Amino acid sequence: MSEQIQISPQFDYKIDVSEPPKIRHVSLYEFFSLKVWGSLPSQFQRLISKIYAKIFNLRISRHLIKPFCKLHYKEANYLDQFTPPSGKSEYQNFQDFFIRQFKELPKVKSKHIWPCEGVLCDIDHVHKIKKTNVKGDIRSVHQIFGLDEHVITKDYVFTNVFLHNKNYHRIHAPIDGTISRIQYIKGDLVILRPWFYKNNPSIPAFRNERINIDIKDNKDRIWHLSIVGGPAVGTIELPKDIKLGAKVSMLDEIALFYLGSTCCMISPEIPQYHTKNSLVYVGATY
Repeated sequence: MSEQIQISPQFDYKIDVSEPPKIRHVSLYEFFSLKVWGSLPSQFQRLISKIYAKIFNLRISRHLIKPFCKLHYKEANYLDQFTPPSGKSEYQNFQDFFIRQFKELPKVKSKHIWPCEGVLCDIDHVHKIKKTNVKGDIRSVHQIFGLDEHVITKDYVFTNVFLHNKNYHRIHAPIDGTISRIQYIKGDLVILRPWFYKNNPSIPAFRNERINIDIKDNKDRIWHLSIVGGPAVGTIELPKDIKLGAKVSMLDEIALFYLGSTCCMISPEIPQYHTKNSLVYVGATY
């Protein structure tokens, strides 16, 4: 994308809507992702992705961090708000930068927050989300989350946030609550970029491997999250304390991506400040 993404220190404001990038030959990209790459066996997709991801674990890749930041962020001191992962004193490779951690978590001004940072590429009530043909199988939005259709209230709201490589890649709890379900679904690793799929930006969420996490809030409402992998995603990792029955507080970390990602959510609340193609930030009012 052409716009530069930056962490915002102030969350309660109307966010400008960004137009999706203009890409020529979108149908060709969609064909390649779904029909060519998507037709390869999932094991082969994962093998290629792991080989690609290893490049960013090489120590020499740390030299990519400064030019990458200069290219994508307006602030010269962008990295000052983060720290290397796992208690490291410095970024030893590009992967360390990719899974950077906040020095201090954002200040929260709402009872419901966005769990991640990225582009809100899809949003609508559950009953209005378009069905998708996945290798001849017509799937509805509830199948992203591995649930029967009757389990999800139709008036709940579906959102899909695409995390570009330049975005912060940790997922946080959007509410205070209790983890009521954790599920792993095997699948493909088709390209995540939503602008490759003009008619349905959420196609990868229907097809790709993912981890689903349900959180029950203090009103006994379920917030469904689906953490979706894609090409070059070596791992989707859950912290050790994220397990069935565990209590979570808003902004607790619940998942971590290693390169590339999408985070879908079905919630009982309607986003207050954000519309399709706008940018969302961790801790911003949902």
